[in-house]
Amino acid sequence: MTTQARYTATAIALHWLLAVAILANLALGLVMVDMPGITPTKLRYFNWHKWAGVAILALVTARALWRLGHRPPPLPAAMPGWQKLGAELTHVGLYVLMFAIPLSGYFYSLAAGYPVVFLGLVKLPVLIGPNPELKGVLKDLHEALNWTLLALLAAHVGAALKHHLIDRDDVLRRILPGRSA
Repeated sequence: MTTQARYTATAIALHWLLAVAILANLALGLVMVDMPGITPTKLRYFNWHKWAGVAILALVTARALWRLGHRPPPLPAAMPGWQKLGAELTHVGLYVLMFAIPLSGYFYSLAAGYPVVFLGLVKLPVLIGPNPELKGVLKDLHEALNWTLLALLAAHVGAALKHHLIDRDDVLRRILPGRSA
């Protein structure tokens, strides 16, 4: 099979940087919420989780802006239409979640009465005050969005592996770093 066009080096770098950052922050989130009580370690983890969320939001914004000016390579012509639609819907869902999750976490933190101070240096604007009712809603939303993200990531990875191992096309190879076209 002929090699398809590749993603740009910038798109590849942002893809993998975001993948690692998101998975690490998901893991950190799971660890910190299972820690009993309020300890200095737990508070440190919460801060790291918030800082990572802010960084992820900045990176996904850069990635979305990059993608506006740089179309992804086309999917294989032989790919069934329903799979192309599924790929498009999955990518849209991933982008929506990559924006919605950090924003829901940010507003959850504010509703809980905790401002976000990125890296302990830059205080983000306090757009809402403490609100116990909204806090609960935003906590539930933040958790649900993260579980939805995990499900979409599993579908995304599963589809990439299916293309690579079963279809034996270049869909996965075109996003892998360090390979030429």
